[in-house]
Amino acid sequence: MLDVVVVGAGPNGLTAAAELARRGFSVALFEARATVGGGARTEELTLPGFRHDPCSAAHPLGVNSPAFRSLPLERYGLEWVHADLPMAHPFPDGTAAFLARSVGESAASFGPRDAGTYRRLVERFLPRWDTLVGDFMTLPRTSLPRDPVTLARFGITGLPPSTWLMRRFRDERAPALFAGLVAHVIAPLGGFATSAIGLVFALAAHARGWPFARGGSQAISDALAGYVKDLGAEIHTDFEVKRLDDLPPARAYVFDTAPTALARIAGLGRYYDRFRYGASVFKVDYALDGPVPWTAQEARRAGTVQVGPYAADIGAALHSASRDGRAPEAPFLITTQPSLVDPTRAPEGKHTFWAYGHVPGGWDGDLTDAIERQIERFAPGFRDLVLARATAGPPQLAARNANYVDGDIASGAVSGLQLLLRPKLSLSPYTTPHPAVFICSSSSPPGPGVHGMSGHNAAKAVWRRLRTS
Repeated sequence: MLDVVVVGAGPNGLTAAAELARRGFSVALFEARATVGGGARTEELTLPGFRHDPCSAAHPLGVNSPAFRSLPLERYGLEWVHADLPMAHPFPDGTAAFLARSVGESAASFGPRDAGTYRRLVERFLPRWDTLVGDFMTLPRTSLPRDPVTLARFGITGLPPSTWLMRRFRDERAPALFAGLVAHVIAPLGGFATSAIGLVFALAAHARGWPFARGGSQAISDALAGYVKDLGAEIHTDFEVKRLDDLPPARAYVFDTAPTALARIAGLGRYYDRFRYGASVFKVDYALDGPVPWTAQEARRAGTVQVGPYAADIGAALHSASRDGRAPEAPFLITTQPSLVDPTRAPEGKHTFWAYGHVPGGWDGDLTDAIERQIERFAPGFRDLVLARATAGPPQLAARNANYVDGDIASGAVSGLQLLLRPKLSLSPYTTPHPAVFICSSSSPPGPGVHGMSGHNAAKAVWRRLRTS
């Protein structure tokens, strides 16, 4: 009998397997797809030689992840590469606000009336960032906070809605960029604890940047898989699990899956029926004949570019997709341009680029034209550079990754108490009514992103159970 079987080889499943295997447990991992990866994959989606990330590309949470930083992933080929600027947010006048590694440079991009406000907001947390991110991303109680005072101060600032925090600023540039940060997890701007989301992304940029994995996001998954195998664990691909009886006997089963899929496989009935899935995205991967011709020079140097432009526009686009049930006419876009700093991603002189806008879950329309009209507003001539494009709406995203129910790339609505307490209102979110079954996907805390912390936290719950059984 094995100690642990892990179902699903996304970053969280792989991290859980690594944490358990390196503590001496016998582990086997089963993945339905032909390769490991989940939301961290790389494929030639458009033309030969153009390597695209079907989902995540820039990794502010990955490079700052306590879980990833505790594993020897560099020995297995993971290399982070950085653009000059982690992120830029252009405006119609040809200028841009941005996040640089330097707090001072970033603050200056917001204008003289808001520079001091921004510095005071982030500089009190930045010196304690490593401790803070560890405490923040291991809640609820998988471990006691190492710096409860700083965590409490962060909570006082972060628990209110982001719209409250934006009122500290006098001009439009800082709130626009901050609204875009919150939108990365498809959270409503006025939602509970959304200030914390924006602060975490900003602090991550100043601490270690928003890098890409050289060669593509698949390098993260491959490094995790290489380490897991060297620890003696087995990885089985092309193995779809429909019920627990499909798996070998084990003392514990850990699911990197959607909660509703876990309930179906493990026979938990309607246990997760109240778990809410959220809005989706429509994503376009581009093969380009040259770099994106952004009017704002800062956007030409940034790995990630947010296209809003203003907080009201971003809020309206999010509301349209998540509340009104319709695709926005002017979508807010998150875009990445990895080939600016990673020549392995495209043939010489060519570039890869991706963009997505928010749409309702399950939406089956085509947002390509609306996306390209938005890009052209800030990068005139963009369409002339397009060699090929690959589009994916909610049905295609759900088909690629079963965890993205109705195309929800956040693996569950990031709103209300579900932002912090997911997939159930529980202080033990990784356990289930079945004593041998656990969940470790992004549907559990700390939530979406390629950081492995859900797997890391779930592994703690598993080994504590196994030590006492």
